[in-house]
Amino acid sequence: MRIIDAEEVAAGLAWPALVDRLAHTFRQGVVSPPRHHHGVQRHDGEATLLLMPAWEQDGYIGVKMVNVFPQNATHGLPAIAGVYLLSEGDHGQPLACIDGSELTRRRTAAASALAARELAREDAETLLVVGTGKLAPMVIEAHASVRPIRRVRIWGRHPDKARRLADEYAERFDTAVVSDLQGACGEADLVSCVTLSTEPLVRGAWLAPGTHLDLIGAFKPDMRESDGECLRRGEVFVDTYAGARGEAGDIHQAIDEGAFAFEDIRAELAELLSGSEPGRSGPEAITVFKSVGASLEDLAAAIEVWEGRRRAGGA
Repeated sequence: MRIIDAEEVAAGLAWPALVDRLAHTFRQGVVSPPRHHHGVQRHDGEATLLLMPAWEQDGYIGVKMVNVFPQNATHGLPAIAGVYLLSEGDHGQPLACIDGSELTRRRTAAASALAARELAREDAETLLVVGTGKLAPMVIEAHASVRPIRRVRIWGRHPDKARRLADEYAERFDTAVVSDLQGACGEADLVSCVTLSTEPLVRGAWLAPGTHLDLIGAFKPDMRESDGECLRRGEVFVDTYAGARGEAGDIHQAIDEGAFAFEDIRAELAELLSGSEPGRSGPEAITVFKSVGASLEDLAAAIEVWEGRRRAGGA
């Protein structure tokens, strides 16, 4: 069995190829049971253990284990760590143990880019990133691979982190750190939220017509990055219905407030990509993509890494 580290995962998951791989997998479909979600009590707060299996009918089998420790920020460590075990489907033999953290970050950003490719206006040039963690640079890279991003604005609770991120991309984009989140939302074509917030950060009243809102961070019912008005005003799409029904805090809390109903969701990604359900209704529509992560995305990314390595003669 091969050990594939984070550096090799990054090298093996070029954004256009990964976005295309995800699109193919969503269209093809795989068996992806709901993920196992467990709260783990630690001395400094609660952590989360996630187990995410998926398999092709006549192909690969995989499972990811992820540990989410929000309190790691105080120790200078990433909040998310994990591994992915990929096996072949003929005899169930393990092929590779893959760094799960890099895999997760890249497939998460690529799934949002895939949604933006289908939903954001084709002339979207201004990206606002809300959050400054490990996913923030990923969403800049991923969205820029599918839309002609020229301006990147960054908001975060820690201005020094936002400044470092802006400086990192200053040679590729017109970058700036913003403190006025309301004003920045009103000027953005694409707003991507990548936080672990439990309170609304983006307000629906702030969004200009034609905006695409990408909600990544809230993966538990008690988490949210948007208020109910975002969903009430928007045309809402999700990565999967099952994930949204089970874990999407933005949706659950908007429903509890009477601002939204689950039946108001326009489509999941598989329907959008197959053409069975339409995308944005027009250039002035506000579109919202809410993701919580799906095990088929991890499997798709793992296969892309493994097959790329095999094509290169490294498997």
